[in-house]
Amino acid sequence: MPALNLERAAQVASHACDLARREIMPRFCDVSVEFKADGSPVTEADRAAERAIRGVLESAYPDFGLLGEEYGENEAGREGPRWIVDPIDGTIAFSRGIPLFGTLIALLVDDEPVLGIIDLPALDERYVGWTGAGCHRNGRRVRVSDRTDPTQCLASTGDRVCFEWSGRQAGLKRMTADLPLLRTYTDAFGHSMVLSGAVDVMVDCDLNPWDAAATQILAVEAGGACVSLTSARNKLDLIFGNPALVERVAEFFEADH
Repeated sequence: MPALNLERAAQVASHACDLARREIMPRFCDVSVEFKADGSPVTEADRAAERAIRGVLESAYPDFGLLGEEYGENEAGREGPRWIVDPIDGTIAFSRGIPLFGTLIALLVDDEPVLGIIDLPALDERYVGWTGAGCHRNGRRVRVSDRTDPTQCLASTGDRVCFEWSGRQAGLKRMTADLPLLRTYTDAFGHSMVLSGAVDVMVDCDLNPWDAAATQILAVEAGGACVSLTSARNKLDLIFGNPALVERVAEFFEADH
């Protein structure tokens, strides 16, 4: 296989996000919700957006693998480069008219993310980055924060129930005691706030690969760190943001298992 042009891949993935927005936004605040076998919500917007994304990615890269939340793995499987897609991360927010949802696309090579996109359609913000290129929001470079005073740092988490599912309640308790400015900016929106430096560090637990892959590369390209742990349910727990704070917070959670 010839050398992979990540800049072109990012352009293709961005176009896929453009088409996904066309499916998502007309249904925003006007969509019914179903529940899948695992209890997670899904809407027709999720499915339509993933179909649009798949059409773009599979046309441009027919030999690449592709794993999507709604339609699973394509025939190419896990050999070679592979796309991972979450058409709407934050379906609960989307279905309730809350504009803090996003589309996630990542490209993996040898199971390591090399390109990531977090697209926030309702906010008209898109974070794009790939190996060695930095992280950009709407074309302008962004970086994680450099704040280190725990009394002044803003920390964020995903849903508290995810800490129960992942077996990280003790770590959450220690984090809460150490970082008094602790808020919940969940899903793709919370991740993007870390990339821009607005939030200093985030812990998001019990994630599927499509929830985590884009952030794993974008956090690093934004000058930050990202620690990936295995949850009690064999999913992913991410700690990411300012490197000094990630190191500090990771100590609270690495002792849980």
